[in-house]
Amino acid sequence: MTEPLTGPAPGGPVRALLRPLTRPSADHAPLLAQASRRWVRALPYVLALAAVAALLPTTINVLVQDYGVDAGLAAGLAVAQTVPLLLAVTRPLPAWWMTGTTALLIAPPLLAAGSGPAPDGAAGPWPWPPPALVGYLLLMLTLALRESRRTLVAVWAVTTAAGLALSVLGAAGEFGGDNSLLTVALTGAVLVLGGALRERAEARRLLAEQEHISEAERERRTLLEERARIARELHDVVAHHMSVIAVQAASAPYRITGVPAEAAEEFTAIAGTARESLAEMRRLLGVLRSEESGGETAPQPGVGQLAQLVDTVRRAGVSAELTLAPELTDDVLPPAVGLSVYRIVQEALANVVRHAPGAAAWVSLAVADASLLVTVVNAAPPVRAESLEASAEGTGQGLVGMRERVRLLDGRLDTGALPDGGFKVAAVLPFARLADTRSDDSRPPGAAPEEPDGPAAAP
Repeated sequence: MTEPLTGPAPGGPVRALLRPLTRPSADHAPLLAQASRRWVRALPYVLALAAVAALLPTTINVLVQDYGVDAGLAAGLAVAQTVPLLLAVTRPLPAWWMTGTTALLIAPPLLAAGSGPAPDGAAGPWPWPPPALVGYLLLMLTLALRESRRTLVAVWAVTTAAGLALSVLGAAGEFGGDNSLLTVALTGAVLVLGGALRERAEARRLLAEQEHISEAERERRTLLEERARIARELHDVVAHHMSVIAVQAASAPYRITGVPAEAAEEFTAIAGTARESLAEMRRLLGVLRSEESGGETAPQPGVGQLAQLVDTVRRAGVSAELTLAPELTDDVLPPAVGLSVYRIVQEALANVVRHAPGAAAWVSLAVADASLLVTVVNAAPPVRAESLEASAEGTGQGLVGMRERVRLLDGRLDTGALPDGGFKVAAVLPFARLADTRSDDSRPPGAAPEEPDGPAAAP
């Protein structure tokens, strides 16, 4: 059995250099296809057509007049040299193969013509006629904007080798100078410039994608943090009621005389279930709490603390007014609704202090159409006033928190700028349904609902 060769195969470096020339880019989209404007997307086609229209007759004329090539042959060679520029808009590497093959086909007629003086004593440079050199440089630009670095290096190496070889072959001919070194220099410069432009555009695209991903992650993190905060606050609200249930159920057999044994066992089971629920809630809350957050022992605020909140804002320099329906109290509102109302008003007034210092603000709470309407409106800030956060980019966490709280209560939130330059925050919460549910739960079984006798009753 023959052992495989472990050393480098003959010609390995050359094959490694030329291998990229057989693997064109898989991206066949036209150049500038990602541009937002239509005329920019059409620009490569327009320029390719213009180049073909200008170079085709010029190449024919130069081959006939300066090199003495037959007119028919010159026309065929000119078409094969210039038309691939149209293909270069989408597939520049195959277009380069076509142009390179044509350059080799041009060499024999030019060598034959260069063996003697050209007609009228004229002689063109060797080995690249000027129109062919211009078209080749345009093709190099399209290659640099699409292909990889390895491909560009391979193209430049092949161009250099072919140019130097043709230069040696035509040294004995009568031509108007040798432009092989000039071609090598110009080709390398165009490839470097085009590659730099392509890599810069790619870097900008990747940066824009990363910024978009970062913005999405920031919004997601803000939403999760706000949900965790809401969960902690609701835990404090629900835990209070669960604790009351546990205490009442445990003490009922001692407070009420003549309780049957079966009822006492039922009360004991209720108290045990309530305590288990509290323990489970605390375990789940431990997952949501961050390492630096501790237990919150203060009672959660509600509608009753809105007046104090507005007074605090007034001391910060904001002319704020509170309009509160008299029937809206902490005893009427469910704790979750009262807490959400307080947080919404708190965040809205904080935004007024931060972004519109000196502007007047109005806070209104009313009941209408079986819903609780919470409205915070501020006027336009004075012209001389400057936002306290004018130089800082807002995270939008306040609006995220408002939307999340309203969503959890099956409500609606409307925020936006006003025509006069102010800002409005309006929340619609299903107050009447929750209030009726809570009042129904407090009635004895079988009792008829009370007739509405006040403006707070739902129609």
